[in-house]
Amino acid sequence: MRFRTLTVLMMLFMGTAFAHAQQTKPMSIEVFPFELEDKSAGAGIIPLDEHDRRNLFESAQVAKDMLFQSGRFTVIDVPGRDEQVVAPHGLRNCGGCEGQIAKEHGASLALLGVITRVNRTEHTMFIRILDVETGKSVSEGFTDLRMGSNHAWPRSVKWLMKNRILQ
Repeated sequence: MRFRTLTVLMMLFMGTAFAHAQQTKPMSIEVFPFELEDKSAGAGIIPLDEHDRRNLFESAQVAKDMLFQSGRFTVIDVPGRDEQVVAPHGLRNCGGCEGQIAKEHGASLALLGVITRVNRTEHTMFIRILDVETGKSVSEGFTDLRMGSNHAWPRSVKWLMKNRILQ
């Protein structure tokens, strides 16, 4: 009798675990290149440089890695895209058009990250994930940690992903 009860309990547990595994299928997400909105006094004088570009790239990569490592997302990688053609003033200014672009690429979700340079040693960061079907935000976070210049942007992404986006 005890063996039979144990067997039934094991079967119920395995069935529940299987059903849960099916329900938690990773969602596809496209992570767009992070954008820089330069509000510093030098914005009109000092153009985006190689350090800024590298740190924007690394910031997006940190977000991709953390999404993938969470086990909840499959990151869609679209090489060779040019969002400037679609949104010449940045995706941050196109009213959520990143959702439509991600949908065209086969993703269920779209992630946009914007770093606002306050001055050469301070920044703020905003990350938003949109549902491509509804265009509604499913997760977003903002930080004004002001943790340093461009080399600190990937660290800010890590903090924001951990403490706001992936919670």
